Amino acid sequence: MVGRRWLFAVAALMWGVPGVIITLKGVKAYGAVPEGALWWHLLITVAVLLGFFFMFRRVVERYSAHILSLSPRASVFKTFSPRGWMLMAIMMCLGMAVRFVPGVPNGFVASFYSGLGPMLLLSSARFLLKI
Repeated sequence: MVGRRWLFAVAALMWGVPGVIITLKGVKAYGAVPEGALWWHLLITVAVLLGFFFMFRRVVERYSAHILSLSPRASVFKTFSPRGWMLMAIMMCLGMAVRFVPGVPNGFVASFYSGLGPMLLLSSARFLLKI
């Protein structure tokens, strides 16, 4: 059993660590994007950033409210609801599967991961601010 501050720290880690990994993979993938198509992929990255910003903003608030509704000391596994843990597991599996699907262009990986990763990091920071 840990205090709520630790639950927010766990939430931040659960979002921040994948955020760093995904951001690095996205930035690395930009190295393989042809120079002529760079502006197009950057535009897609901005769209992905905005989409995940609005989606994750609501999710962070929902999980923060969940953590605040718990007793002052709770299990680390209570950080997220069972549905939340399942959703994270599915999202991680899908994210890893994308890298193994043949024919997924580096431009997609660069654009999508460079949008998703920073938004995961921003969400992680929002959990840390709740501490």
